[in-house]
Amino acid sequence: MTSRELILGRLRAALGATPTTPEAVARSYRPAGGAVDLDVLVHRLTDYRATVHRCSDGEVAQVVDAVLGGRRVVVPPGLPRRWLPDSVEVLTDDNLPTAEIAAADGVVTAAAVAVAETGTVILDAGVDQGRRLVTLLPDVHICVLRTDQVVAGVPDALARLGPDRPLTWISGPSATSDIELNRVEGVHGPRHLHVVIVPA
Repeated sequence: MTSRELILGRLRAALGATPTTPEAVARSYRPAGGAVDLDVLVHRLTDYRATVHRCSDGEVAQVVDAVLGGRRVVVPPGLPRRWLPDSVEVLTDDNLPTAEIAAADGVVTAAAVAVAETGTVILDAGVDQGRRLVTLLPDVHICVLRTDQVVAGVPDALARLGPDRPLTWISGPSATSDIELNRVEGVHGPRHLHVVIVPA
């Protein structure tokens, strides 16, 4: 008798002649619908070394100017132009070459949803968020988030997201650690993340 036959024989003996499957498997997952706390989101983002700005929709351009004024910025085609100051050189991503995106100083996008509990901003490649490539190559990512896009937990976020969309989950600037636990930033994406929270 081989080892495989021995193991399978033991499994069959344990299951019995006619194994039964329960009608429904009990799930103890936390359901969606928790209370949203913006301060928790800000705390988590700050803890992850992101910079958080809270302002009105009309002040977003001033924040972008303070962070990236005078530099080249990649934006998705559906990003509201009112968020961009005259001081930046705007490159609209209409399938820009990778080298041109990588050479840009930053990217400005919107978001699909954010999870307060985990401090995670989620992009789903909408017209105001763009391709994943656009958010990974520039060194600075400015992400504009409306307060009505913030949810309490992951189940709430999943309820808002389409299963057929490419999702990018961002919890702070890109960072990793080597074997000696030395933090290295910017390896897999932007070294600097700015989240601009505006009222809905």
